[in-house]
This record gives sequence, structure tokens and C-alpha cells, in this order.
Amino acid sequence: MCTLDQRIVEASVGLPDGAGVTGWAALAWRGARWFDGVGVDGRPRAVPVVSAHHDIRLRPGLAVSAERLDPRDVEVVDTLPMTSAVRSVWFESRYQPTLIGSVRAIDMAAYDDLVTIDELWAWSHEHPGWTGAPRFREALALASENAWSPMEVDPRVIWVVVADLPPLLCNQPLFDRRGGFIATPDLLDLEAGMAIEYEGPTHLRVGQRARDVRREELFRRHGLEYMVVVAVDVGDEQRLAARMHGIRGRSRFQAESERTWTIIPPPWWIPTTTVAERRALSDEQRSTLLGHRKAA
Repeated sequence: MCTLDQRIVEASVGLPDGAGVTGWAALAWRGARWFDGVGVDGRPRAVPVVSAHHDIRLRPGLAVSAERLDPRDVEVVDTLPMTSAVRSVWFESRYQPTLIGSVRAIDMAAYDDLVTIDELWAWSHEHPGWTGAPRFREALALASENAWSPMEVDPRVIWVVVADLPPLLCNQPLFDRRGGFIATPDLLDLEAGMAIEYEGPTHLRVGQRARDVRREELFRRHGLEYMVVVAVDVGDEQRLAARMHGIRGRSRFQAESERTWTIIPPPWWIPTTTVAERRALSDEQRSTLLGHRKAA
């Protein structure tokens, strides 16, 4: 079976001038971790390509888009023609079948610092009448630059869209009143004082489960309510939304002055919650400060 890179290379062969690979494949070629080219059915997705002026012969493994394309939006990346990162996200997000999928596309491109939400807003304002543009803007309003995995996106969107609750913070570091680091929950309801964690299959391992229990105890010791979401939960959005309301209702809603925790970092802390902050890091800082995200 062809590797992901081989599939992208083969798709780019024979493309006319002004054409390029786009969508998930262009993001994967740029090094985006979470774009693996596999569909929800477990099968390889066709590699999307788009052309400015020329027809492209359809062949197996290729998805040809006839959308208009400014040739200036095609860049050579490691010898292959790719649409710009912003346009690639624009394409990938607009053609997702669900709103959650659209948000995922944005969040996971931001994960690897390929785009900022401001860059995407600017692009969407410049291209208002395109297919899927309203869905893209809806997704962009729900997007975050600090999601660490696609699985974190689902409960965050359900929390806002289905449960109709205030937006959550993604991977927001928490500190004690002496400036010590406590932990970074997957999602945080700042108003209620509630930490939400997504637990995938790896959390069932004995060692990981023990760490998860200690982590829950740590949050509760600081007065935070705690909620775990697993894969089966997101399959029943209404039930999950009801759980969210129930657990949130048990939260303390403490005044900031009464909390033993805060999101205000101490002077020594180097923030990495936005794309701009991460782009400003040196290579050494990226290795040291962002390495933990690879285990998310």
C-alpha cells in the first residue's frame, strides 16, 4: 500500500501550471500531524487537487476541484505545487459533511501553526460567495488555536452548539496562588470552575489510568468539578449535552478571589496558547515547551 507521501506525490504528477494539491493533502505535505488522509470509514481519501485554467484528467485516488483558483495561491513546497495553507484549510473545512468536521480542520491546521484564526477570517471576508462559505464562518467562530487533538473538538462544539453553554478554554494552564503550575485540562469552563478531559483508548492502560485518577484528585483538591468524555459519548449529542448541564450544575462557581487556582501565569511562564506565540519560539523552545502535545 502506498504511503501518505507517495499518494500525494503521485497526485501531483502531471498537474498543469497553475494547479496544485489542496485540502487535507496540502496540509499533510506541509507537516500537519492530524491530516492522515483516512476517511471516517477507514479508507484512504482521494487526494484533492485544483486547477486555475486547465482541465485535469480524473484518475483513481484523485479528487479534482473545478473551483476558481488564483495562480498566486499555489506555492512550491518541497518541489510539489500546493495551495497556500490558508486556502487549503478554506477548502478542507468548507467541504466537511459536519460542523464538527469543519471546526476540526481549522483547529488541527492551527495545531501545527500553519494558519491563524485571524488569517482565516481575513480570507473568508475576501471570498464571501463561495460554496460552503457560511459553514466555514460558523466553524471559524467556534475554532481554537490551542486544541491538541481532533478528539477534543467534538465535546467543545457540542458544549456550545447543543448544550448552549458559554465557550470553553482549550488546554489552558492552571496555576496555584504561589505561581506554581497545577495542570492543563483539555477543556476548562472558567466561569463554573470545571475541567473536562477526553479519554481515548490509551487511557484504559493501567499506568495511564492511575495517572488519570491522580489528575482528577488534583483538580478536585483545587475545587474544580471534573468531567470525563469518551468516544461513545459524542455519538449521542443530546445525552452528552444533558450530562454537561448536570455536572456543570454541581460546580462551585467560586469568585476568583476565593479560588486556589488561576489562569494568570507567573512571570517565568512562556505562553504557547496561540499560533503567534508558538511561531515566535526558537527551535529549542519548541522542542522543550511543545513536546508534551505529541502525547495528547
